[in-house]
Amino acid sequence: MPEIRAVLFDLDGTLVDTAPDLAAAANRLRARHDLPPLPLELLRPVASQGARGLLRVAFAIAPDAPGYGPLRSEFLDLYARHLCEETRLFPGMGKVLERFAALALPWGIVTNKPAFLTEALLDALDLSQAPGVVVSGDTLAKAKPDPLPVRHALAVLGVPAPHALMIGDDRRDIEAGHGAGVRAWAAGWGYIETEDAPERWAADRVIADSRSLEAALFPA
Repeated sequence: MPEIRAVLFDLDGTLVDTAPDLAAAANRLRARHDLPPLPLELLRPVASQGARGLLRVAFAIAPDAPGYGPLRSEFLDLYARHLCEETRLFPGMGKVLERFAALALPWGIVTNKPAFLTEALLDALDLSQAPGVVVSGDTLAKAKPDPLPVRHALAVLGVPAPHALMIGDDRRDIEAGHGAGVRAWAAGWGYIETEDAPERWAADRVIADSRSLEAALFPA
């Protein structure tokens, strides 16, 4: 296998644990509509799906339903006001980023999160190692699972696809990576619904625990 010269991460559910703040925003919105809060355990599995998934669980509403647009805007506004109160890097990710820095290995973020939220979140996290590229859901004309965001990230980093790796906790991350010609690993520690299974995504590898990622990337 060609050596890995660049690593691309999905953001929510892969690099960063944003579920507590996303769930809190959904529950704030439910409170506005005189509904009781839902447990984090119910909302966490859909956190990678953003507003679409969280509103589906919290309000039983789909994107094509009447009233979805205003509800989504209200949710995003609430989330933006409190987007980094409990959000943290997943365990072990700090060490992975330190290894990237020590080896001068380029890395980036390819997310479907809107840019205004992505940028605000990264500013609030103040990562010790900054990504070489950040592609948000509205950076380009298409988002994952289309391969365009992955191809764009690699072009910015100057790394050919055979030497790159995409890591994500959703099937669309694997599809986008493979569509761009890169290896794709499934983040089994991420936000995955019970009826889904990363083993069915045709990923090149499934990493069950974020603490195991460093060893998988840099085997002794």
